[in-house]
Amino acid sequence: MFPVFFLLALFPVAFFWFRRVYRILVKRDFSEVALKKGLPPPNAEKYAPYEMVINLIAGTVIVGVIIAVLFGLLEYQAWIAVAGSTLWIKLFASFALGRQAHGLGPKTKSEGNQEPR
Repeated sequence: MFPVFFLLALFPVAFFWFRRVYRILVKRDFSEVALKKGLPPPNAEKYAPYEMVINLIAGTVIVGVIIAVLFGLLEYQAWIAVAGSTLWIKLFASFALGRQAHGLGPKTKSEGNQEPR
C-alpha cells in the first residue's frame, strides 16, 4: 500500500511546486520566495528566479516520475529513490536559499528599535 500512497502524494506536491513557479513567473508574487520563519526577505525579487528554478526542476522531476510509474518504466526501488531524493534536495535547496536571502548572521537591531541604556 505504501507505493500507492506515496505515488498519490506526489500529485499535490508537484501541483504546489508548479503553482509557486506560476506565481513567481506570471503573477510576480514574491510572498513565498526564500521564506524564513514564514516571512520573505526584504529583497525577495532578487531571489525569485532561484526559487522559481528550484521549484521548476523539482516539479518536472516529480511529474516525470509519476508518468514513468504510470507507464511502468521504472521499478519500485528506482522511482522511490528518485522521488524521495528530489523531495529532500528541493527542501534543502529552498532552506539554503532562505538562509542566504535573510543573511547567515544574527539579526541586528535597527537604530530605532534599540533599548535605552
